[in-house]
Amino acid sequence: MFTVGAILYELLTTEVVGPGMVRPTQIVPGLSPSIEVILGKALVTDRAHRPDDLGALAQALHHLAPASTVPPPKADESHLDQGAEFAVDVSLSMLPPEPSPRAAPVRPPVHIVPSPAAPRSGNRQAAAADPYAMAVLEAPKPALRADDPTTKLADLKTRLEADPRPRYVVVKDGMDHGPFNAVELLQQIGSHQFEGDHVLRDTFSNDDKPIADWPEFAPFAEQAKLNRDIVAEKQAHQQVAKAEAKDTRAKTVFGLIGIGVILATLVGWYVAERGSRSEELAIAADQGVNVDSAGGIKGRGKKAATHAGGGNAPVLPGGMSCEQARAKYVEEISVGGPRGQADLTAGQFGAVLNNGAYIGACGTPSSMHVNVCAAVQNGRAVGVTVTTEPPNAGIASCITGRVRAMSFPSNPKLDIATTRF
Repeated sequence: MFTVGAILYELLTTEVVGPGMVRPTQIVPGLSPSIEVILGKALVTDRAHRPDDLGALAQALHHLAPASTVPPPKADESHLDQGAEFAVDVSLSMLPPEPSPRAAPVRPPVHIVPSPAAPRSGNRQAAAADPYAMAVLEAPKPALRADDPTTKLADLKTRLEADPRPRYVVVKDGMDHGPFNAVELLQQIGSHQFEGDHVLRDTFSNDDKPIADWPEFAPFAEQAKLNRDIVAEKQAHQQVAKAEAKDTRAKTVFGLIGIGVILATLVGWYVAERGSRSEELAIAADQGVNVDSAGGIKGRGKKAATHAGGGNAPVLPGGMSCEQARAKYVEEISVGGPRGQADLTAGQFGAVLNNGAYIGACGTPSSMHVNVCAAVQNGRAVGVTVTTEPPNAGIASCITGRVRAMSFPSNPKLDIATTRF
């Protein structure tokens, strides 16, 4: 029964049975509406609700054109509605339901007024009354080509919208979504919820294949994919632009850092050069280095301490002031013998102390005077005293630490060296 109905539909409309099909009366003007009633019953997809009496179908078709058809064997036409074991359900038919009647749009009338250049005989008085009257014609609307893609999509969409029945189910991520009618399915495709590789099932015809394989829905899926590709391309361009802007900012930052390093190097060189010149001037104005022996006389009632390396010269610990080292150092000498003398010359101490780089390294301004007293034993300053004019405890402490770290000519006896910058 379904096959005969499909063949009859194709003979009448030259269209195929499937989604998007339209009623025959919409394609063939003047066709009897009764043929649609018969086709609606024959194209029911569910076998349990479809008539199976071909004789009843032939009898019904004969009644539509009794004069031009051969009478078929007698049959009960009521079997097209129900039988002993079934009842026909036209809502399950592939044929879309009859569209609801719509009021035809009313176009406003266009009044054509004769031109005064060529007035008609019957309207001469009206033309004379209105010398500025002119003919107004409605501009013709551009006709769309039948093979225009936009026209084809619009026609296909109109055909799909003619069937409001929810009959389509989409399989996505292993789950069934739907059922949807044609309009709802097109909306889902347009919003990118469903794509061409998702499986679409028509619950009426039981066809099951990807959306891209359905001629009725493939153009819409392809258009949606094209829109997604355009959006993805725009996003890719934006990402590239952002990456290029980021690289440009990074290069700018590195360039600024490089310029800053160069400027800092130049400033440091300038400050060091200026400090070196200040130190040279300060050292040139210095009175020189004064060196004294710190030997003293020890009473006979006391025994001199024994020290490493022999002799009576005590070895002092570091970290003292110059005055503390002088007071603590006691060298035993013979009563009446010669007074202790310095064991290192001023030139030997000047070679170390007169290098004023350690003064400038502590940020000493050129206007400040610095007095340095160093108690030196065994090549190191065991006692240091630094005073500044004007007083500055921070600079004095810095210079003291640098003097303690210096290396002097080694001698087991204590020598006191003083200098002024």
